[in-house]
Amino acid sequence: MVRMKIPDEERRLFVKRAGAALVGAALYAPSLAAQSAAPASKEKAAEEVSPTEDLMREHGLLNRILLIYDEIERRIDTRKDYDPKIVSASANIIRKFIEEYHEKLEENYLFPRFIKAGRLNDLVQILLIQHAAGRDVTARILHLAEARTPPQRTRLRDEIHSFVRMYRPHEAREDTVLFPELHHIVSQHEFDSLGEEFENQERKLFGTDGFEKMVSQVEGLEKQLGIFDLAKFTPTS
Repeated sequence: MVRMKIPDEERRLFVKRAGAALVGAALYAPSLAAQSAAPASKEKAAEEVSPTEDLMREHGLLNRILLIYDEIERRIDTRKDYDPKIVSASANIIRKFIEEYHEKLEENYLFPRFIKAGRLNDLVQILLIQHAAGRDVTARILHLAEARTPPQRTRLRDEIHSFVRMYRPHEAREDTVLFPELHHIVSQHEFDSLGEEFENQERKLFGTDGFEKMVSQVEGLEKQLGIFDLAKFTPTS
């Protein structure tokens, strides 16, 4: 068998090109892996909700029920009729999702940390008092939900008014003062753990997509009252 002798210059050029190809492949492979992993990472990031964002979304849900209460109050004042079941359904969402879940998260996981850290103690005490007061008002609203006579509806109107008047500044103070301060009293790891715990609690009490289910219920009540269309709230010249 005759072996051909490859000139030294060609052999060096071959080795150089082969080496460059191997280096290029090594560099390209991780980039492919990163690209394939990117969608999964983005999807996971989209699913993660911080504890304060979670609480603020729930405040948004509460505020939509306050708008329902506003409409009920307006109809009582103008002697226009409405379905009493809308009142009881709204109050029950507040009781089950806001008072027995959302506020319990604040009372069990947030407020004790602020008290321990000696931060915003006066605010925390007022928020606790208002939680208790809100539950009392909700109980009275549920009791009066089926009100038919003018005196009964006037009492219902007064209870609704007091609830709305308290909770609008209540949730606004939490969103702008309490929740931002949480970052200063817990570590990032503890902050992230709170988010996971909140999600676990929501899933345990309301199943998968519990928040979305509550939003859907509120949308149904808004449609019954004719206040679902956001464009109707736009001022006209």
